Amino acid sequence: MSAEHMFVSADDHVLEPPDLWTARLSQSKWGNRIPHLEREADGTERWIVDGQSFPLVGGGSVGACVKDPRSTPRRWEDVPSVCYRPKERLTAMDTDGTAYSVLYPMVAGIAGEVFARIKDMELETACVRAYNDWIIEEWGRTSDRFLPQCIVPLSSVAAAVQEAQRAVSKGHKGIIFPAVPSHLRPELKHINDPGYEPFWSICEELGVPLCFHAGASPRLQLPTYAGYSPAVVQAFESYTRPFSAINFMGNFLVSRILERHPGLKTIFAETGLGWITFALETQDYAFEQTRVQKHLGYKLKPSEAFQRQCYVIGWYDKHSLRQACRFPGANNILWATHFPLATSPWPGTSDAINVSFAGISEGDRQKVLWANAAQLYRVQ
Repeated sequence: MSAEHMFVSADDHVLEPPDLWTARLSQSKWGNRIPHLEREADGTERWIVDGQSFPLVGGGSVGACVKDPRSTPRRWEDVPSVCYRPKERLTAMDTDGTAYSVLYPMVAGIAGEVFARIKDMELETACVRAYNDWIIEEWGRTSDRFLPQCIVPLSSVAAAVQEAQRAVSKGHKGIIFPAVPSHLRPELKHINDPGYEPFWSICEELGVPLCFHAGASPRLQLPTYAGYSPAVVQAFESYTRPFSAINFMGNFLVSRILERHPGLKTIFAETGLGWITFALETQDYAFEQTRVQKHLGYKLKPSEAFQRQCYVIGWYDKHSLRQACRFPGANNILWATHFPLATSPWPGTSDAINVSFAGISEGDRQKVLWANAAQLYRVQ
């Protein structure tokens, strides 16, 4: 594939198979607490994780590869195998010109948040490690076109640091973290707490991006009206989910985490691009009007911190891509297919890219579709 046609999809998902954890965790030790599928009276299969119930497709959907994108499989046998078989995924990538695919989980939560709800630290860590080993062994070793990212346990910062080191040493290309840990368990500290410093430090030292995925903290989203039909709920959440990143990103930019860790690269996934110019411009204005930067000694304005270290991801954006390429700039934008989610343009990604990038300079097009992600994930 020639360089001008290379495209790195910076946000795709893998659906974990039913035997991932049952095959890797001790039945004699954990029994039914191990993540596994159970069939309900109506035939619907759901994941059971330490006694808690979760949807068959976890925090994502498989709408891109079923006839009706609004539908959700009720049984594992109805799930398209391209969602969980790496060789079939490579074929799907070839269909729309995806050279490399950055992988996020689904059953574990789109940011590992399902396991963060487990209060037993040993079980949480065992589940996290099983996922991290599986995605490397089953996907990373199938092809270097897959770029696996690890999740980490949240029960302790030390455990998160240890797992980040272990996973990256095994080949993981990024580290996924939930936006608001305290939403998952009240006893977990706010992300601004100094106790997380060792974790930010190890992410910086390891030189892999830290990734926050929109939707991992649903409480940041506006609740849907109970009277909406399932189709309207799905459409409503498809835009409230990206918008939920606005406040979190704003907090992260003023938290001084980036100031203390200037080498830490941070990705905000499934954000879209339409709000980023507004958010940064508004935050800069607020800083100037309230004299925050001057009186509290911030080294950079929020937009400057973002431009130095942060990235957002587009996948459908047309009008907003042009604006985002001007401010904050093409250096801070990645692109994705979002496969196999219902919001993915697959298999028409190439056509969608041509529409979105009409009028975008070749230099900016190359940065957004290839160069930025290639540098972050060390793709040659």
